[in-house]
Amino acid sequence: MAQKRKARAGVVIAVLGAGAVVAAAVLIALAGARGLAWAGEQKAARRGEIDRARLMAADQHPGEWLTTGRDFGKGHYSPLAQINRANVGRLGFAWQYDTNTIRGLEATPLVADGVMYTSGSVGQVYALDAKTGKEIWTYQPHNDLRVNQRSCCDEVNRGVAVWKGKVYVASYDGHMIALDAANGKELWSADTIVDHKKAYVSSGAPQVAGQVVVIGNAGAEYDARGYVSAYDLDTGKLAWRFFTVPGDPAKPQENPELDAALKTWDPKSNWPMGGGGTVWGDMAYDPDLDLVYFGTGNGTFYDQSRRSPSGGDNLYIASILAIHAGTGRLAWYYQEAPGDAWDYDATQSVILADLKIGGANRKVLMQASKTGFFYVLDRKTGELLSAEKFVPVTWADHVDRKTGRPVLMPGVHDFKNNFNGKVFMHPSSMGGHNWDPMSYDPKTGLVYIPEIENDDAGLFSGKTYLRAWDPIRGKHVWETPAGHWWDHAGVLATAGGLVFQGNGPGRMIVYDAATGKPLKEIEVGSTIIAAPMSYEIDGVQYVAVMAAWGGGGWSWVHPEDAVVQRGNEGRIIALKLDGGAVPIPPLLPPVGPIPQPPAQTASAEVVKQGGALFGGHCAACHVNQPGSLAPDLRRMSKDTHDAFSQIVLHGILQNAGMPPWDDVLSQADADAIHAYLISISWDAYNKQQGGAKN
Repeated sequence: MAQKRKARAGVVIAVLGAGAVVAAAVLIALAGARGLAWAGEQKAARRGEIDRARLMAADQHPGEWLTTGRDFGKGHYSPLAQINRANVGRLGFAWQYDTNTIRGLEATPLVADGVMYTSGSVGQVYALDAKTGKEIWTYQPHNDLRVNQRSCCDEVNRGVAVWKGKVYVASYDGHMIALDAANGKELWSADTIVDHKKAYVSSGAPQVAGQVVVIGNAGAEYDARGYVSAYDLDTGKLAWRFFTVPGDPAKPQENPELDAALKTWDPKSNWPMGGGGTVWGDMAYDPDLDLVYFGTGNGTFYDQSRRSPSGGDNLYIASILAIHAGTGRLAWYYQEAPGDAWDYDATQSVILADLKIGGANRKVLMQASKTGFFYVLDRKTGELLSAEKFVPVTWADHVDRKTGRPVLMPGVHDFKNNFNGKVFMHPSSMGGHNWDPMSYDPKTGLVYIPEIENDDAGLFSGKTYLRAWDPIRGKHVWETPAGHWWDHAGVLATAGGLVFQGNGPGRMIVYDAATGKPLKEIEVGSTIIAAPMSYEIDGVQYVAVMAAWGGGGWSWVHPEDAVVQRGNEGRIIALKLDGGAVPIPPLLPPVGPIPQPPAQTASAEVVKQGGALFGGHCAACHVNQPGSLAPDLRRMSKDTHDAFSQIVLHGILQNAGMPPWDDVLSQADADAIHAYLISISWDAYNKQQGGAKN
């Protein structure tokens, strides 16, 4: 294990066949072995040879999974039917792989030529034998973890792209990287970040589109300005860049579409804050139309009066955009939430499909949005074909089919009341559907959506459902019982009449695709939020999923979740018919009592100052409650108290996800935060001891 971890600290592990090194004296005797090794090297050299013809013929090779959503339409649907309603009760363990990570895993793996490719939390890449789970090679990017200082939602990565012998991945600190699919060797790396002083990170999966690979970024919760960048597949040279929101009108705009967008912003907008509109979710590409599709994020600030004081639509935030992959020019856009004031990113997964609507066959794009509306658009023109509510919606009455605009309810731009608990919007800022991939089954004609419904008690009090949606009729067909809101996970549908979804308590649940009836429940012992996928090797169908908790609200967990009970060691788990029981991680030891803190030597004023600094910089991760993924800092040991400045300012625990903050905080700031933590630790300790005073 130590040797394995040491290899992962470097760049590449290459697995060589037997006979790779032979003594000269036995060359003739081992000629056969050498021939086998040569054959293995030739097979390795052909790994990842996905091209347009192969992708467009994906249905003719149902055993492969060639994009994060399987095919170019990214429907998260497998045509395999070996595992079906009649025999799913026999589903069991095939193999597992330890990713050696402890943060969120959101990627959907790819499988081509018997090799599984997928990514870890900060852009690690794993190439595995898809039949056995045996490691072929791994890649560890050299991330600058200072980006964690202002990263919204955990260290996560949503997958890789594989194309013509290369594996493409985005590192968390914003590099677009191409690797050799045969051995994991880095071929090129491009810095995608235009301003490293801004809060940019990259968490999305790259999208191959024609001759380029496209990637966006996250950061709209802070001060980022959205854009996507396209790089030459072979060289990594920047081909084009499309900014999704305008910059300061006193300066030239980077692309002509921004001149029109400027008219929808107040000239006195808060340009230094970037505007938002980041592109951090899934993309899709239609090879016939040569259009790449993606959604854009919320505006910065959420409060439009602070972003664009006089209002306006604020293009192109909260929109779906179609870009010509060859030129980087805008083909069309559709804005889901004009003047967004509710954190209604449009970055949820999009599915490209052919539907018969009004008696005509239409090439469509479908999205179940955070807004609570299920949109069906003509993917060639952007024409709105349908927009129906799939969860309770109070911010808009309906979407006008002629104009495509939502008809707003009174008072919805009252930011102060909408976010202080007096009026709680539906959906909440978590959305009716978030990043978790939905799936589309062309046999049933249904879309399976991991939905969220909030109540009026607050952001973290919602419920989740798995529901089947008919996109033609615009209505639900069935639903599952509700779980707590962070129990949502991505979805897989298969031709076996099944729908697969993991959950927080660490179970893989299999449903009847036609009725929603639970057919099988498998205990895996790890929280699942990623979407499962399916593939076939040597006549055996597998279902695989990445398992570890993270993402939006990542520091908030439920006592029943496996991450609380058994930890968050990342795993890839594969299932097959007649497999055994899945190995379950051991229970974590009980949480011990709060140790006696050191004496408080700071003044009340310094403690108050430290509390404000903690709230501004630390509280998003350190919620200081039992079961939280980030350490409960009321429980710091003496050694941790002694090393507090080294941890906070100089990053001695950065390999555990705690970056250095010396470029943001001074020594006095760190001391004030420490004083605040000592104060709240004494409060908790005294309560634990029955009210004693320090």
